Amino acid sequence: MDILDKLRGQVEQAEVFFVENEVTKVGFEANVLKSAEVEETRGIALRVVTDGRLGFAASSDLSADDRLIANALESARYGDVLPLRFPGPQPGVPVTIFDEQVTALSIGQLVEIGQEMIDLVRRVEPDAHINIDLERGVRRAEVRNSAGAQAAVIQSPLEIMLGVERVRGDDVLIVYDFFSTTVWDDEYLHIARKVARKLELARELTTIRSGTMPVLFSPTGATVLGLPLMLGLDGKNVYRHISPLAGKVGQKLFDSKLTVVDDPTLDGRPGSAPYDDEGVPRRRNVLIEEGVVRGFLYDLKTAAQAGVESTGSASRSLFSPPGPSPSNLILASGEVSFADILADIQEGLLVDTPLGLGQGNVISGAFANTLGLAYKIERGEIVGRVKDVSIAGNVYDVLGDIAAISREHEWVYGGLKLPYVFLPALNVVSKG
Repeated sequence: MDILDKLRGQVEQAEVFFVENEVTKVGFEANVLKSAEVEETRGIALRVVTDGRLGFAASSDLSADDRLIANALESARYGDVLPLRFPGPQPGVPVTIFDEQVTALSIGQLVEIGQEMIDLVRRVEPDAHINIDLERGVRRAEVRNSAGAQAAVIQSPLEIMLGVERVRGDDVLIVYDFFSTTVWDDEYLHIARKVARKLELARELTTIRSGTMPVLFSPTGATVLGLPLMLGLDGKNVYRHISPLAGKVGQKLFDSKLTVVDDPTLDGRPGSAPYDDEGVPRRRNVLIEEGVVRGFLYDLKTAAQAGVESTGSASRSLFSPPGPSPSNLILASGEVSFADILADIQEGLLVDTPLGLGQGNVISGAFANTLGLAYKIERGEIVGRVKDVSIAGNVYDVLGDIAAISREHEWVYGGLKLPYVFLPALNVVSKG
């Protein structure tokens, strides 16, 4: 008997989430093939509402229905009380996120792709130690609930992580990049070319003074600015009133050049899908428009708590309940080319790669990041790499005055589409 049938009459509402993943992995370490494996995981999660309380349980044992139900009912005894309603049947958005060309990639083909990347980078930097992780897979997810909704999603993710380490005496340089798609894209060598270019620019070492100066963030470097914004736009943080953006809808808090959109309807992106992980149809959400706060990302629970509708932004893993999460978070491009922005900088810093998440109270907007890769700009040109440099500020201050945003943009870490962002003044500390 189906789990929903077993629960009929026992609970007010019920939801079943089934997920299945098949992943083929290939790994290179220090230029040498080190691993090749195939993993398969599957499981089922159950949420129930009884006496107005929400319960959750999950298991990788698909035959343990009775135990799963008992655990969910026990969880509900202590669950949150909230006016959550599981959605009824609704049409999902049309989006292409599955490609048989991706699922057909063999271990041998993944090895060939990895070796191509290694060969390309070593032509520029023969002494480089290169690590590559390649994964291609199939992810199937299905949500069914007692309101009659039945939403299925199948994706074919392909991910490549490329990292390069170059050691010269006591100078250790680490450069990396990431590629992801759900439809076949023969431009995968683009990240190897980008890494090779960064290595070329980093050959010359120079110094930079400490002080307030113009700072240009590359798309990768712009994650320093994007992470605090992501946390601030999370409906859970807004409901808990720990987001600085809480209660600020309709207010102009940023420069007019700043527009931020979350768009899960884009073909070929790992964050795209016709439905979210609660069976709610995905949709494009404008979060910041020309500097004005327009809204936040909600799943069913946070939407119920806040008294608003879900934005179709629920994401979950098997053993974790859903929560609001960005899908494809996009900082809209500007009207100026990267070359023109660079040409106008007499002295400044180009931030390419931060080290870790930095320090400070990130949810407040504060950031203090040591930089893994950064370059000095002098009279409109990149003149060399700088070491032992850090930056600090608060996004709710610095994004109020943006000098320029580039036309060019890149996908960063799979789910962020970012341009170059030029700030006219930022605090820079250099030990050199």
